[in-house]
Amino acid sequence: MFEFFNSNLAELAWPFALVFAWLAGEFGHRWTGLPRISIYGLVGFLLANSQLGMLSHDGHSAILLLANIAFGLILFEFGYRINIRWLRNNPWIGLTGVLEATLTFSAVYVVATWCGTPILTALLLAALTMSTSPAGLLRVINEQRSAGQVTERILHLAAINCVMGVFTFKVIVGFWVFQNTGSLLQASVNSLLVLITSIAMGALFGVLLPLILRQLGNLGQDATVAFAFAVILLVALTHAAKLSPILATLTFGLMARHRRITLSRTQRNFGPLGDLLTVMLFVYAASTLEWQKIISGAGLGLALVAVRFAAKLSVTSLLAHISGIQTRKGVMTGLALAPISVFVILTLEQTRYLGISFADELTALAAMTLLLEIVGPILTQRALIWAKEVPEQEGK
Repeated sequence: MFEFFNSNLAELAWPFALVFAWLAGEFGHRWTGLPRISIYGLVGFLLANSQLGMLSHDGHSAILLLANIAFGLILFEFGYRINIRWLRNNPWIGLTGVLEATLTFSAVYVVATWCGTPILTALLLAALTMSTSPAGLLRVINEQRSAGQVTERILHLAAINCVMGVFTFKVIVGFWVFQNTGSLLQASVNSLLVLITSIAMGALFGVLLPLILRQLGNLGQDATVAFAFAVILLVALTHAAKLSPILATLTFGLMARHRRITLSRTQRNFGPLGDLLTVMLFVYAASTLEWQKIISGAGLGLALVAVRFAAKLSVTSLLAHISGIQTRKGVMTGLALAPISVFVILTLEQTRYLGISFADELTALAAMTLLLEIVGPILTQRALIWAKEVPEQEGK
């Protein structure tokens, strides 16, 4: 009888955890003004199997797929908001993104190796920390209803360093595979071929779905559900084929925008479906972190957080004036690029799904991830408020 009770209790753990996280997020946001996703992350970490022992990752592949679908919906909207024409008209924004990502990679690598980290581990840390999580940025932006130069810049800068981060990480993983197997073909499959195929699939969806919707007509009514189903299918296909759902869905959103399919304001976040999956995504991401690894990697993790902040802040500040904004807003832009957690966790989980695990080597990343899972969205929120891009009632 106790075994029956315990097995049923285990099955109910995730539903109850998600409800509790949602309630904590709603009340916490109302009472403190903090971003909901920071509270979701805190709940997920506290309830994790390695902390309070409530959230097991049995059936890991199914949970990872759901997390990738949630991230895919956010990435589609994220890609949809990227304006390639703006980058062409102001190339300094693109250059800022490339330079801040490159400086972050270099600075993190130097500090990590100086602290005695093996070269391959330092390269992996540097590749992952150069990115900014699109999920963290977009949810804070939508929650705060922010609009302005800083808001648009952090979206475009995050897209640039996200793509650079995935590309660099895949190349390093390919090098690791080659080093361990001696197979150049297997290394290529784990890096460049994965990147190219993922982008191609996203582009294909971005071309075909708008054509289908135009044949159906009444895009304002049908587009949201159609795009949601398309994202779910695209994530499932890339997940099953062991490709990159991150690049595929980001490319899909980018292509959809430039195929001139319009999403109205009421369709952002994919409605209740997007809100539900967002709770699951941030709870899941934080629940993968283990307290022991966070403690063991805390010293190096804090040092790398400081270096990452310094790199991003210095580039966005120094290039602010020449790219068309005040230096103060350049500082706010760098500060707002703090979130990293969900991107890093799902990239690592996807790699583990391929049979490659770096969990033991990247303890410093666990400490960084927990800190920026909770603090990162708060810094983004405050930066947008200080930049005066949040409606007055939200900034009080």
